[in-house]
Amino acid sequence: MLSAVDHALRVIICACRGGRGFACRGRRPVRERRVWSWGNNRAGQLGDGTWADVCTAPTAVVGLRSTEVVGIAAGGFGTAFGHGLALLTDGTVRSWGANGAGQLGDSTVLSHNDPGPVVHLAGVVSIAAGGAHSLALLTDHSVVAWGRNDCGQLGNGANADSSVPVGVEGLDSVVAIAAGLHHSLALREDGTVWAWGHNHNGQLGDGTCAARNVPALVKGLTGVTQITAGASHNLALVGPPGNGGVIMAWGHNASGQLGDDSTTNRSTPVKTRDSWSGGVARIAAGANHSAAITSTDNALHTWGRNTSGQLGSATTKNQATPIPVPGLTGIQLAACGREHTLALLTDNTVRSWGNNCSGQLGNRTTTGSSTPMTILSELSGVDELAAPVGGDFSLAR
Repeated sequence: MLSAVDHALRVIICACRGGRGFACRGRRPVRERRVWSWGNNRAGQLGDGTWADVCTAPTAVVGLRSTEVVGIAAGGFGTAFGHGLALLTDGTVRSWGANGAGQLGDSTVLSHNDPGPVVHLAGVVSIAAGGAHSLALLTDHSVVAWGRNDCGQLGNGANADSSVPVGVEGLDSVVAIAAGLHHSLALREDGTVWAWGHNHNGQLGDGTCAARNVPALVKGLTGVTQITAGASHNLALVGPPGNGGVIMAWGHNASGQLGDDSTTNRSTPVKTRDSWSGGVARIAAGANHSAAITSTDNALHTWGRNTSGQLGSATTKNQATPIPVPGLTGIQLAACGREHTLALLTDNTVRSWGNNCSGQLGNRTTTGSSTPMTILSELSGVDELAAPVGGDFSLAR
């Protein structure tokens, strides 16, 4: 249920009626710092207290202000399923959206359209969301997981779903986590990467295509400082961000999302071909496309599937090597969804491009764009963006 304050804010922001079939249309920009969401909402993944099919402009997630939230994550699969996570300053996690596999971690399999607590969970420092599972990194550098586990993506040595957090086996000294559609990753303090879950496309990087329900070492990777997971592929930054370094990639590659100038799947990491001078600051991965922010000029380079213009290249041609997004500089952050991409610029504006069938670009339409022309004027003071590798909505805080 919406509080009186949240209801009033909701009326200002959107014209949603709360029932299916109504698109949300933003009205006057609201500058209060909130957690925002937009796009597909058939599973309540926008967390705004409604079940509206789509919301084409940013709407506030119920009861969450950005001052109390230190991290967000977006998960989902297909066009109609998704879930959101928010990490609070007290180390607890709130979740909302689809819950058929227990991915909300509230001990039920009932979906809900506003945030509720993940049970038996505290001391969280980082979160990640996959297709229908979720991960949390704890202060003791261990990892817990919950949700779908048919491919072993929870890493607890079993294959049964769990609606409450369970420990990932055999992992310690973890400093970062990432979640793909049906697999999971962890980066340890020693610079090695570990993976578990679905492996049909070699996304575990262990040289096989066999699924694993406990973590396995990704072969040939050391000195890794960042990781990110796509639907069935992964990227790792080797070397310190901003000071050279290379991007290594592995897994599914039918659209060129590994960036090695091929469309061959790789079950062990290969080097992404550089198309920039200087170093890489950040990496991001969507369902079948990838992105890197360069440190010298804060430009964005993209590669992989481009059927909806998600590479921002003004075309719909796939790219098997990285290319710069034309006319876009001053990039701070990027997030990649199923077929759309978001970028936060140094002027604090947010741009979006790609598929927009559910309003995931946030420009009050459902018309897609192959160039980053959208400015989400409602957003102010954004620190983080998130999009699901298998879904069609967006989050910002």
